[in-house]
Amino acid sequence: MERSTTRVIFLVDMNAFFISCEMSMNPSLKGRPAAVAGDPKNRMGIILAANYDARAFGIKTTMLVHNALKLCPGLILVPPSHGLYEQKSIEVMRILSRYTPVMQQNSIDEAWLDLTGCEGLFGKPVQIAQRIMDDIMNELDLWCSVGISDNKFLAKMASEMKKPLGITELWEKDVKTKLWPLEVREMYGIGKQTEKRLNELGILTIGDIAAVDRKLLRTNFGRYGDELVRLSNGLDPSPVTPHPKHESKSISRSTTLAKDTFDIEFARSVLLRLAEEVGEEARRYEFRGKTVSIVIRYDDFRTITRQKAIPPTFLTMEIYKVGSILLEEHWDKRRPIRLLGIGLGNIDENAAEQLSIFDINEELPDDNKREEKLEKAMDSIRQRFGSEKLKRAKLVNGKQKGRKNEQ
Repeated sequence: MERSTTRVIFLVDMNAFFISCEMSMNPSLKGRPAAVAGDPKNRMGIILAANYDARAFGIKTTMLVHNALKLCPGLILVPPSHGLYEQKSIEVMRILSRYTPVMQQNSIDEAWLDLTGCEGLFGKPVQIAQRIMDDIMNELDLWCSVGISDNKFLAKMASEMKKPLGITELWEKDVKTKLWPLEVREMYGIGKQTEKRLNELGILTIGDIAAVDRKLLRTNFGRYGDELVRLSNGLDPSPVTPHPKHESKSISRSTTLAKDTFDIEFARSVLLRLAEEVGEEARRYEFRGKTVSIVIRYDDFRTITRQKAIPPTFLTMEIYKVGSILLEEHWDKRRPIRLLGIGLGNIDENAAEQLSIFDINEELPDDNKREEKLEKAMDSIRQRFGSEKLKRAKLVNGKQKGRKNEQ
């Protein structure tokens, strides 16, 4: 297997991002155990992010709120502010883009950077990582960890090795000494079920994956078995690709409701809020989707998904209207809803080209032209001032109704 040593790839991972954003806005939370969480009165409320003071008590992401409070009765709970996190994410990515235009955002709080050849501008890799960390700390009052390697997989693995405020190098030459001793559950991409199956086969470490007979992995995991062997040897030729279309075939959002509901109007308001987020992301990348899908999960955790084909669009209201129709048609009204989700899929890549301002929407009906200009104007305002500063009246009314339902 040929190994490349020419690339310099970073994975910048924000530490405890949601609660760190809250602490940057409310310094009184610093030095005290705090977490972003759902309603603590709700039996299904969960911890979304805990700061390191809270983690010292054993509090972890996805832990039920009432269990977290048993571990730390003085835990400060903060409701999520999604608009704040989105805005901070944009600001983080702007800082990262100063160092290279070749950046691929992996989630709201992490991104890969290809810094190959940038040493002459910014210094050695560790020096660049420290500069990035300092910029984010000084400008945004946020912490991050940085993984440095020859490829994306190893950079991701390195970023997880030291938190918070860690800078870790994990080059392909280090695989045997630093990667192979790790347990399989620490390998990026391996979930609980895969870990269980590997352990049943006597495969306990990443080094065991690299050493095992490939036929055994192919028999049990199919083509994924070959992927496991390749990654366990530290090999990942995939490029850092800004806004890769092949990784953006769908855009979706979902939320667990603060309280199970039979109220379809409240459910519609939730769906509109989610459609707003989906539409904004689609417009950001000029991606128009040709299917709208919804997810409904009931109080007994039974889950259904339904979808409908549409003309290519990235307009929030078109996404919402189709989602609302699907909700009306497929909701079993005898059962209360616990979770709702909506997605825009089957991205039309041929419609994803950036148009000149002089060419915008010449092929669209007048109503669609007006709606697109309106929604893009709303996007611009939210990007500057935060998502909470501009809401549709239906969302405001739905939120007030939701509060009444919870009383």
